[in-house]
Amino acid sequence: FRSHRNLWLMIPFVRTVEELKLVKRLIQESGLHRSGSFKLWMMVELPSNVISIDEFIKAGIDGISIGSNDLTQLTLGVDRDSEKVSKEFNELNPAVIWSIERVIKAADKHGITSSICGQAVSDYPDLVEKLVEWGVTSVSVNPDAIDRTREIVYQCESRLIKKKAK
Repeated sequence: FRSHRNLWLMIPFVRTVEELKLVKRLIQESGLHRSGSFKLWMMVELPSNVISIDEFIKAGIDGISIGSNDLTQLTLGVDRDSEKVSKEFNELNPAVIWSIERVIKAADKHGITSSICGQAVSDYPDLVEKLVEWGVTSVSVNPDAIDRTREIVYQCESRLIKKKAK
């Protein structure tokens, strides 16, 4: 592992802070230790991640990535692939938006990076502006949404810079 100078590990579906600590111990036992060249990230996909985000961050992670698809499904209790309930899948549901905002602001407050992946960022340009205002550090989008999203981020960051300068 020592020959790798840019290894980042993202841990998915972490249910509890205790589970995160156990995974961290296993990683350390394998010879990996958080450093400038080895970062430890956690996926935020579960309501328990949102509720306990400060504790997860304090347990020692370098960044988070919000999985908006899974977070939406698990927050709303729907399966987006089910014919019966897929119409209830809504990434703009107030509970989902509240969760995303809470997590991004917590990451910003604690000085760790935050990203979001999933369909929401590509599908809802208005959401991108909110994400930037809350402090997200990166977003993943579908190829057809790259140019539009890049422009939205640029415009929003420009406004925030001007606002801070006043």
